[in-house]
Amino acid sequence: MDVFDPQKLGLGPGDAFLAVDVQNDHLPGGTLVVPRGNEVVPALNRYIDIFVSFHLPLLATRKWHPRRHCLFIDQGGPWPPHCLQNSSGAEFCAQLKLPPWTVVILKGMNPSVESGSGFAGTALHDRLQALGISRLFIGGLALETGILETVRDALAAGYIVYMLLDAVRPMNPLPAVELSASEEMLSLGAVPLQMEEAVVSPAISF
Repeated sequence: MDVFDPQKLGLGPGDAFLAVDVQNDHLPGGTLVVPRGNEVVPALNRYIDIFVSFHLPLLATRKWHPRRHCLFIDQGGPWPPHCLQNSSGAEFCAQLKLPPWTVVILKGMNPSVESGSGFAGTALHDRLQALGISRLFIGGLALETGILETVRDALAAGYIVYMLLDAVRPMNPLPAVELSASEEMLSLGAVPLQMEEAVVSPAISF
């Protein structure tokens, strides 16, 4: 694993930061909580500060589910209703320092589609192409669902992908689940990165 170093990475035009689904329903008090999900917020904020200082694009995916989505238990799916359109649970975490000019990508709006990828049925690829992006730096929630599927599709679309290990958390806390998701992304070509000081940084409490 490499340390995130903007100079060594040559951070500049063609690079973009992508925060995946850092929404209230996935944080303490939400309807589908990612264990320790609040820990990604300070880590993501450090990356956001760097990308802002380099004047580089920031994007964020936001689940925007209709009430009768196929992912929900009452529709035969595996999850409780979460991130419903126009609900407080669908809002980004208030402590996440996304600037007003962040490109927000709504996803999960088709009630019949199960994909958690930020590319599935969205304008993400078109927006990245319009911005001239070739490298994506990705963090957020949850590792084995939204992150894995988004990374998988980004790599398939030809982007160079850096997975920000200190800024992701799994829905399932079993180490084997986290290892399996990480190994799949690495085998597909994702590059693991994290900030050197991330291990000692405090989590945000809610």
